Amino acid sequence: MYWAALVPLSSTASESQIDQQSLGIWALQFSPRVALVEASVLVEVEASARLFHGMDMLRERIEQGACELGARVAWAPTGLAALALAKHGVSDGFSMPLQQVLDRLPLDTITAVARHQPTLARVGCRTLGQVRALPRGGIGRRFDKSLLSALDEAYGLRPESYDWLTLPESFHARLELMSRVETGPALLFGARRLLLQMVGWLRARRLGTTAFTVRWCYDVMRGKSTNPSGELTVRTATATQDVEHLVRLLAEHLAKVELEAPAGELELRVAEAEPLVEESRSLIPDTIRKGASMALTLERIQARLGEDCVRRPILREDHRLEWIQTWVQSAGRTRAPSAEGAHLPMPSWILDKPLQLLERDNRPVYQGTLQLLLGPDRIEGGWWHRVNAQGEETALNVQRDYWLAISPYAGVLCVFQARLAGDKTAWFLHGHYG
Repeated sequence: MYWAALVPLSSTASESQIDQQSLGIWALQFSPRVALVEASVLVEVEASARLFHGMDMLRERIEQGACELGARVAWAPTGLAALALAKHGVSDGFSMPLQQVLDRLPLDTITAVARHQPTLARVGCRTLGQVRALPRGGIGRRFDKSLLSALDEAYGLRPESYDWLTLPESFHARLELMSRVETGPALLFGARRLLLQMVGWLRARRLGTTAFTVRWCYDVMRGKSTNPSGELTVRTATATQDVEHLVRLLAEHLAKVELEAPAGELELRVAEAEPLVEESRSLIPDTIRKGASMALTLERIQARLGEDCVRRPILREDHRLEWIQTWVQSAGRTRAPSAEGAHLPMPSWILDKPLQLLERDNRPVYQGTLQLLLGPDRIEGGWWHRVNAQGEETALNVQRDYWLAISPYAGVLCVFQARLAGDKTAWFLHGHYG
């Protein structure tokens, strides 16, 4: 077996200590076998090694994340052994046989042994190895059964049993800042730690966030007219688990935040999340790919300039070419429908107003007589679409037969023949193909 013990470090002047529950939820992204034992977190990771491309890469990811969260990690073949090593400040329990590693540890590294430390010290025991050298019968009669059970579990002589941590349905985390923060950008240091915990929860649930809320609580010594707290909701264009992107996006928003008073506490919760679509991994290494995607770039521009400054085109549920496209804010979650009802390809460029064409021998003419290649594709509708023209309400109803045509000089065109009464079956040019 391969166990990791994560022990939160004591608070310092520059960072706050992460609580045991939050550290356990973060660890669930690596394995479902996570237990809260004493003041630490035990994780059995051997079955997850293949998912993270081997144990070396898994160890690196856990150690890097734990370091950012303010915790140290120890590794051993059993959970209690890893916990004992973490208490003693030793990180690797695989450097030599487990018995040799544990025999050197002091008595206080295993809680069940530490309870009897005064008595064991009087018989000359200072290390776990010296306790194991005593007659088992005498230990069983003089001490409780938990001492021998703990030693056997730590040395791998009997199986371990734990109550596994379950993942909460929603994410909400708090962090008390060690010093009061007076500017919005300064909140990013503590918010990054909360974002790391949030990403761990998202990965464990196979979700991606599309919106999260950061809330800060002001100091109790604030003015009477000051609100007790402030908050900021950040939205993403696509569901994501990328902590670095979320940090950059939050930094852009915090740069425009002015705190009404010094803040002493941060809260983070997931406002919106959706299942993340898994994609096949490319044969091209990720290190070769350069540049951010268009969606991530637009998110940062929108965060700097404002929500109304960035727009994107989407398709609407309308087969009339004039109204099939509209512009929405880039952060909108509107999905673009496909033109499944159309049999002809969509033109690359559409005229603002259809151009009526001349006819020659009942065939349309545009820079030469047009040759009709594909069609007709009939489009009908618009009776529900009404506009006010000179004080009168007019319906924009159309009935057209679209054709894909080719001109000797203008190339491939999109033309239609109007079929409504009064249109005299006139031909119109509506778009060009690239």
